[in-house]
Amino acid sequence: MTGMQDFFGRAASAPERVVLVMAQTGARFTAGALARSALAMAQWLHAQGLQPGERFAVVLENRIEILALALAARHAGLYAAVLSTHLTPSEVAHIVRDCDARLVVASHQTLPQLAELQATPFLPCWTVDAATPHAASLQAAISCLQEPPEDFTDRPLGRDLLYSSGTTGRPKGVLKPLWPAQLRGQADPEALGTARLMGVGEDTIYLSPAPLYHAAPLRYTLRVLELGGQALIMECFDAEMALALIERYRVTHSQWVPTMFSRMLKLPEAVRRRYDLSSHRVAIHAAAPCPVGVKHAMLDWWGDILMEYYAGSEGCGTTMINSAEWRQRPGSVGRPTTGQLHIVDDDGQELPAGEIGQVYFSGGGQFSYLNDEEKTRQAINERGWITYGDIGHVDDEGYLFLSDRRADLILSGGVNLYPQEIENALLRHPDVCEVAVVGVPHPDFGEQPLAAVVLRHGTPASLHTARAIAAQASEVLARMKLPRRVVFVDALPRLETGKLLRRKLKERFRDEPHAGFTLRDS
Repeated sequence: MTGMQDFFGRAASAPERVVLVMAQTGARFTAGALARSALAMAQWLHAQGLQPGERFAVVLENRIEILALALAARHAGLYAAVLSTHLTPSEVAHIVRDCDARLVVASHQTLPQLAELQATPFLPCWTVDAATPHAASLQAAISCLQEPPEDFTDRPLGRDLLYSSGTTGRPKGVLKPLWPAQLRGQADPEALGTARLMGVGEDTIYLSPAPLYHAAPLRYTLRVLELGGQALIMECFDAEMALALIERYRVTHSQWVPTMFSRMLKLPEAVRRRYDLSSHRVAIHAAAPCPVGVKHAMLDWWGDILMEYYAGSEGCGTTMINSAEWRQRPGSVGRPTTGQLHIVDDDGQELPAGEIGQVYFSGGGQFSYLNDEEKTRQAINERGWITYGDIGHVDDEGYLFLSDRRADLILSGGVNLYPQEIENALLRHPDVCEVAVVGVPHPDFGEQPLAAVVLRHGTPASLHTARAIAAQASEVLARMKLPRRVVFVDALPRLETGKLLRRKLKERFRDEPHAGFTLRDS
């Protein structure tokens, strides 16, 4: 049955169908070309000695090779760790070593991020471009393959390996079980869920305006390909271009983060009304809480086509809410579509509707944090229920409302920022005695990081000092993680036990978002 085929089956049936378009360049790729590339990469990965369940890393800007490598990993029964192009060389090195990647694939643009890895013996670095002194050419190697094709029939199906954060602030890999070999040739079960809930199918034209190294853009793009649709990939987001693409390609489905909504709403009204968006049927959004005013404005503009969901890379449960439901319950993230929802108090007791507690799911997907048994245990309670670590409540009809997205997490422009990691970097400066990082409101990004710093005695509390601290931290932190503001304080609020009362800082600086010294605005 065609509807149940996987991407490779569909490609064999209709090889000339265009399934992928790169927005800025207009480059078009057929199902046959993408399938041939992915299958050749799978054979190349096997020739490099990778066995089922092993891992390789990908550090690429938005380009077709990310999708080809993800499909190759699925076919060869491997894990593909797709890394952000904003990570520093030390952050890339940590993840590659943590997941025990057998090789790394980059491009000329991202090779500088592999600087610390290039000194690592026996870790091959490959480039999708021409060879360099530090990386061999992937395409050249594929063209030279001479071994008989490996039969992957009995192998499990591979998947992505995406990184979250650990309790120390270091990112942790979210390891999900491989799909059994019996599913080979069939559509991904998660893709079938997307077809059912969001109407994705062969007539879908899906706009992906976000980086493919994020979980949702990567997974939804692959699901669209799996279901026979066409994916339109923006190399980088531009508000007006996104509208123009919807009109030009007659986009039916799309996926956004609230920051993108804010950027489009800031366009002059004449620009916003210039484009025909009538083909647009479903606009998916997630990754960060959408301000109620922003969502109302988007509904007034686009109509009731917004579909919001709450989930995580761990995949232990999902809630979803359509536009009509949201209008009746502004701020809700919906009811469960995967797993059963539970609100639990600090003693592990399930709470009734209306009471705030930690959000758990039962009956959803399973996962573990790679190389971190303790963090995995912390996510699972004695009943086997799993949490993303978020706080919220349900109403009488079972609709979930989030009070906070993890106590410490900062969500900036749809990106998760982890205070502990930022604090560790700021503490490297010799004049920093103590530091705490919290998120403060920002009209465009939702939140931005603010650092409350206790200086060593005698150090001047000045803009020059703030910049010096941030400059040293930038040696180990990606730019997006650096605090936008620094406030110098005499002491941090703590309990008698020494535990930091981060909540007190958040409350203070929620009311004083412009306190301290501004380092940068975006």
